[in-house]
Amino acid sequence: MLLMTEIKTNPDMLMKKHCTEEVITKLSGVITPHGWTVEKAIQSGIDNPDSSIGVYAGDPESYTMLAPLFDPVIREYHNYDMSGHKSDFSLEGISTENLDPTGAYVLSTRIRVGRNFAKYAFPSAISSEDRAKMESEIVEALQKLPGALAGDYFPLDGMTEDVRQQMVADHFLFKQGDRFLESVGVNRDWPKNRGIFFSHDKKFLVWVSEEDSMRIISMQSGADIAEVFTRLATALATINAHLNFAFDDIRGYHTTCPTNLGTAMRASVHIKIPKLSASKNFKDVCATLGLSIRGVHGEHSESSDGIYDISNKRRLGITEKEIFQQLYDGVKKLIELEKSL
Repeated sequence: MLLMTEIKTNPDMLMKKHCTEEVITKLSGVITPHGWTVEKAIQSGIDNPDSSIGVYAGDPESYTMLAPLFDPVIREYHNYDMSGHKSDFSLEGISTENLDPTGAYVLSTRIRVGRNFAKYAFPSAISSEDRAKMESEIVEALQKLPGALAGDYFPLDGMTEDVRQQMVADHFLFKQGDRFLESVGVNRDWPKNRGIFFSHDKKFLVWVSEEDSMRIISMQSGADIAEVFTRLATALATINAHLNFAFDDIRGYHTTCPTNLGTAMRASVHIKIPKLSASKNFKDVCATLGLSIRGVHGEHSESSDGIYDISNKRRLGITEKEIFQQLYDGVKKLIELEKSL
């Protein structure tokens, strides 16, 4: 039997903290419908001692059948009491006007959600046969998108060099998962049955079989957060009519990494605030506003010219509408502070 005391990992890793010998014993022999086990769930944390989370799900049933492992991680990471999660994409009764119509501060806005199927395993555990079936179902659903959402699907396997270079130039192309996802099996059979869909105006985008089965993205230049949010909500209404995603009333939408549970939404802006970001209390200000900070090239990257990627911190136990409100109010405050300096 696996002994947690023998595993050399970061002591602050949530998997290390909550995957006790008692939990290992309790879950010994438990196998989900798609073959996920406690050993597979924690493998990435074992392989990557610098991981902060160290645990991944393999299918929707991972969250119930392996709950003694996942629930404590979810509670601590999200500061969540497991009391219930609701979805709400309405914007009724809240301010939605463009916060920066001249473009002096906000360069771009991007809102994405992750989705996995109720009937298939997640990318970490899915079989090659099911991945091919799932890709076909996703493409069929995306072909039903109306109006400005309509677009084309580009499989990664066999992509021409011209198309590939254009995808890179447009910052659309996603790559194989990092070492954390490699350990958990997400990169198997790369790049087969993966691909990118984007609308003709390139404001709506879907990644197929990356970390989650679908990463559904709405984005555009400028600060019209409401327009970006509404485009995403409209697209999801069509997609939801054709595909059944893994969801429950406690954890919300199921994701491969438990940090993305709930809305599975990351709403962000690239904002230029060189004076505020140079101040000593910049991180504290953002934390108070419920915002996370990244460099312009993603997680762990550096800033450039005082430009930062600012996004919501919470995903679970909060509605999509509340995330919109939090980002909107936060961006408004950051602009006010930058102007005052």
